[in-house]
Amino acid sequence: MLVYVRGRGIVLNEPSVVAVHSGERTIRAVGDEAREMLGRAPDSVVVYRPMRSGVIAHYTVTEAMLAYFLRKVAGRWHIFQPDVMICIPCGATGVEGRAVRDAALQAGAKNVHLIPEPLAAALGANVPIDGPDGNLIIDIGGGTTEVAVISLYGIVVKSSIRVGGNKLDDAIAAYIKHEYNLMIGERAAEEVKIQVASAIPLERDLECDVRGRDQVMGMPRSVTVRTSEILQAISEPVSQIVDAVKWVLERTPPELASDIYNKGMMMAGGGALLRGLDVLMTRATEIPCHVAENPLNCVALGTGKALEELPYLRRSLVQV
Repeated sequence: MLVYVRGRGIVLNEPSVVAVHSGERTIRAVGDEAREMLGRAPDSVVVYRPMRSGVIAHYTVTEAMLAYFLRKVAGRWHIFQPDVMICIPCGATGVEGRAVRDAALQAGAKNVHLIPEPLAAALGANVPIDGPDGNLIIDIGGGTTEVAVISLYGIVVKSSIRVGGNKLDDAIAAYIKHEYNLMIGERAAEEVKIQVASAIPLERDLECDVRGRDQVMGMPRSVTVRTSEILQAISEPVSQIVDAVKWVLERTPPELASDIYNKGMMMAGGGALLRGLDVLMTRATEIPCHVAENPLNCVALGTGKALEELPYLRRSLVQV
């Protein structure tokens, strides 16, 4: 959950995690503090990820989380109600979009606008989408991968698949469980991904230790994993991302396809930081793939910029 405030830039960057007292149904912690409780909380505390794959999985918890973040960045929000721009996956349904908008309104927003995620990523990466040239954007987030061809502030061809950083973590955890009989948590899998994961073979394997619980003995244990193993573990979700890019390219009008061939593709989102993914994309499509200057914050920066350029973008926003 990244929050951009006009004139101040990105003022908040915390995980969308909420801890709730199971009996009283009251909020125990939100954001970084709640993430520390993942896999460690007692029975009296339930830890939620209320937004999964870019859409709301638990409405009331999402509303409480948005209210918390609005209070944190806007101060006395019940006096000053902010205009809010929220980015959602381009594949989100009308019902899912309305749920996001209604949750933000209930949390204290005055007006809520919804922008497709690839459009926000393009704005944040400073891609010139105001002209008639074609631009291909690949945004790999935690829950979804968004691929879109954008021209004249609008999306011409798009694909949204529910494969992202979380799927890579799940694949790593499943591989370690299968190969080593070792159960590891979400955070441990994410650390493995950051430290050693790669989309292509490396000249020299990286290594890291991962700790968890032995399935057979039931005792804590540590194993060492290497890049070559994790490459095998994440091959399926990475292939799905590449296939989504190919699907969009196959359906792109010829004139726009020519522009993309000349300029290349732009990749944003946390998944763009996966080692060698840009090289793999270039090999698979024979089109240069560039990683945005600040891939982690692209979508948040672009969402803030969209709110500032609302008159030009109004027709491109999601209508629910």
